[in-house]
Amino acid sequence: MKTLYLMRHGQTIFNQQKKIQGWSDSPLTEFGRKQAIISGQYFSKNNIVFDGVYSSTSERASDTLELVTKTDYSRVKGLKEWNFGSLEAEHEYLNPPLPYKDFFVAFGGEEEAQFQERVSETIFELMKAEQGECILMVSHGAACRQFMRKWAHTSDIDQKKPLGNCCILKFEFAEDQFRLLEIINHDFSVITESSS
Repeated sequence: MKTLYLMRHGQTIFNQQKKIQGWSDSPLTEFGRKQAIISGQYFSKNNIVFDGVYSSTSERASDTLELVTKTDYSRVKGLKEWNFGSLEAEHEYLNPPLPYKDFFVAFGGEEEAQFQERVSETIFELMKAEQGECILMVSHGAACRQFMRKWAHTSDIDQKKPLGNCCILKFEFAEDQFRLLEIINHDFSVITESSS
C-alpha cells in the first residue's frame, strides 16, 4: 500500500485579492509562505519522510513545496489548476454559483469532466510508477476537490467547506484504488496579522 499526501498551495496575492486563479499565477503572500512552513512542520513532527515529491508547474505550488520539504521534486503539468480561459485573473464575483460544471468552456476554459480526468489520470499514473510508499503532491484547490470527487465512492470522509490554503488530503493507494483517510486542516491562528 502507498500513501499520497495531496496538498493545496499557500495563500497567494490573487487569493488575497479574490481573483480567479487557474493557469494564471501570482506569488505567495508572506502569510502563504508561513502557512507552507507550518505545513512542513506537520510532516516533520509526525516523522513523515517522502519517497517521491511532485508539484504543479505553477510557481505558487512549487514555491509552497520548497518551503514544506527540501526533497528533490518533479514539476508536472497535469497537476495544474482548472483552466478558466479568458476569465483568468478577473474578479471572483464573475464566477457562477457552485458547482461550476462547464461554465468556463464558453470562455475558452476546460470542461469540468475533462479537468477532473486530467488531474485524476496524472495522479494515478504518478502513483502507479512510484517505487516508494510515501508521496507528496502539491496542487490547487479545485484540482484537489475534483480528485476527492473522483474517489468519493471509496471514502467516508468529506469536507463541505472549501479546501483552505495548505489543506492536506491523505489517501491510501492500493489495488489501483484511492481512499481518503484524513483531511488535515492546520491552525494558522499562530500567524499574527503583524507577522503576515
